[in-house]
Amino acid sequence: MSGVNGVALAVLVVLFLLVTVMGFLATRWRRPTSMESLDEWGLGGRSFGTWVTWFLLGGDLYTAYTFVAVPAAMFAAGSVSGFFAVPYTIVLYPIIFIFMGRLWSVSHRHGYVTTADFVRGRFGSRSLSLAVAVTGFIATMPYIALQLVGIQAVLEVVGLGGGDNIIAKDLPLFIAFALLAAYTYSSGLRAPAVIAFVKDTLIYLVIIVAIVYLPSKVGGWDTVFSAAEQKMATPNPVDGKPTGAFIPGEMQHWAYASLGLGSALALFMYPHSITASLSAATRNTVRRNAAILPAYSFILGLLALLGWVAIAAGTKPIGLDGKPNPQLVIPQLFEDSFPSWFAGVAFAAIAIGALVPAAIMSIAAANTFTRNIYKEWLKPDATPAQEAKVSKLVSLVVKAFALVFVLALDKQNAINFQLLGGIWILQTFPAVVLGLYTRWLHRWALLAGWAVGMVYGTWQAWNVANPRAGINHFGGSLAETPIFGQLGYIAMTAFVINLVVAVLGTLLLQATKAPAGEDETIRGDYFADAGDPRVQKVLEPIHQETPNP
Repeated sequence: MSGVNGVALAVLVVLFLLVTVMGFLATRWRRPTSMESLDEWGLGGRSFGTWVTWFLLGGDLYTAYTFVAVPAAMFAAGSVSGFFAVPYTIVLYPIIFIFMGRLWSVSHRHGYVTTADFVRGRFGSRSLSLAVAVTGFIATMPYIALQLVGIQAVLEVVGLGGGDNIIAKDLPLFIAFALLAAYTYSSGLRAPAVIAFVKDTLIYLVIIVAIVYLPSKVGGWDTVFSAAEQKMATPNPVDGKPTGAFIPGEMQHWAYASLGLGSALALFMYPHSITASLSAATRNTVRRNAAILPAYSFILGLLALLGWVAIAAGTKPIGLDGKPNPQLVIPQLFEDSFPSWFAGVAFAAIAIGALVPAAIMSIAAANTFTRNIYKEWLKPDATPAQEAKVSKLVSLVVKAFALVFVLALDKQNAINFQLLGGIWILQTFPAVVLGLYTRWLHRWALLAGWAVGMVYGTWQAWNVANPRAGINHFGGSLAETPIFGQLGYIAMTAFVINLVVAVLGTLLLQATKAPAGEDETIRGDYFADAGDPRVQKVLEPIHQETPNP
C-alpha cells in the first residue's frame, strides 16, 4: 500500500460513493407506480426527455473504455487504430437520424423492447429473431467487461490492484462490481440516467482542463505533434515496421475508411444503444439527440490527442506487475501532470464513466435474454412481473460473467473479443434497419445472410495475428479485402457478403413461392409519436390482424 496516492484515492472514493447513493435513490425518481415490468425497469418508463436522453446516450456510447482505449491506441499505434473513432462517431448520427425515429415509433406502438422483438413482429420469424437476440447478447458481453477494465486501469494507477492477496489485488474491483449490481437491480435504467449527469460533467471538466493545460506543460502542440510523428516513424523491434501511423498513408486509406463506416453502422445495433434510444419520451427526442450528440465527438477528438500529449510528456504506462500497458497511459498522464486532488477527480470521471455504460449494457443484455429467449422460447405465458424479475436476475449474472472475464483473461483478449463483437453485431443490420423500410428481403434469406456473414467474419478474425502482442488468432479486425486487395475492416466485408446472400436468396425463395411470414405491423406504425391515440404504454406486444402488404 506504500505506492497508493492517498489524496487521489480519497477523492475517487468520495465521488464514487456519491453516485452510488444517487443510483439507489433513482428508484424514487419520477416515482413509478411499479418497477415490475420491462417498460419501467428496463426502459425507464419510456419517459426521458431530450436532456436526460442526451446524457444517457452520451454516457452509454462514450464509455470509460472509450476514454481509456482511444488515446491508448493513439499512444501505441497512431491514427489508424485510434483517431478513426472520431469520424465514425460523426458519420453515425445522420444514419440514426434517418432510421431511429421509425424504430422508436413502431416499438412504442407494439411494446417492443429490443430489436429482436421488432424483427419477430416484422418478419414473423422466431429463428431470425433468435439470431438477432443471441448476436446482440454475445456481442455485448465483452463490451461490459471492458468497462471493468477501465475501472481496473484507474485502480492500478492510483496504487490498488497489485500484490498477491485478494485484498490488495481484486477486492476494490469486487466492491465496485457489487455496488453497480445492487443499484442496477433496484433502480433499473433510471440509475444510469441519473448518474450520467455527474459522469458527463466530470468528463467535460477533466478533458477541457487537460487539453488546455497539458500541452503547455510539454512545449505546445508543435512539440506534441513532432514527438508523435517521431515515435510513429520509429521501427518496431518485433517486425521492423514503423511503430504506427502519424497520418494514414495511401495504403491505409481503405482501412481507415472501412473502420469508420463499419463502426458507425454497427454501434446502434448493440442492445444498449437501442435501450437508451427507446427510453426517450417522443420520436423527436431521438432525432434531436442525433443532432446534438456530436458535441461528445468534439470532446472525443480532444481526448484522442491526449495520447500524443503523453508521448511528448514521456509518460511511462507501467502496470503494478512491472510490464508496459498502454491502457494505463491516460490515468498515468493525469497522475504525473495534475495535483493529486485533481488527478482524483480525473480518476473518478473515468471510473464513474464505466458505471453508466456497464449498467445500461447489462440491462439491455438482460432485456434481450428475457424477452427473446426466456419468454419467446422457454415460458411464453410469462407475466410482465415475471419478465422483470428474470431480467433483474440476468443483469446480475451478466455483470458477474464480465467480472470473471476480466479477472481470468488477459486484457488484450478482452479487447480482441470486443472487436469480434463489432464484426458480429453488424450482421444484424439488414434485418433491423432494412426491415424498417421494406419486407422485400425474405426472412430465410436474411437468416442465411446473417449466418454466412457471421461465419466469414469469425473465420477472417481468427486468421488475424498480432506478433507485437504475441497473439496468433483474433489479433485484430483488419484483413485483406477481396477484389480491393487492401487491408479493410472485416465486418464490412462480411456485411457486403451478408447482403449479397440475402438478396440472391430472396430472389430464389420468391421464385419458389416460399412463405414470407406474417407482418404484424402496418405503415402508420412507423410514423406514430407520443400523443397519437395508438401509442400507449403496453405490457404485452400488440399483434395486428392485418399484415402490411
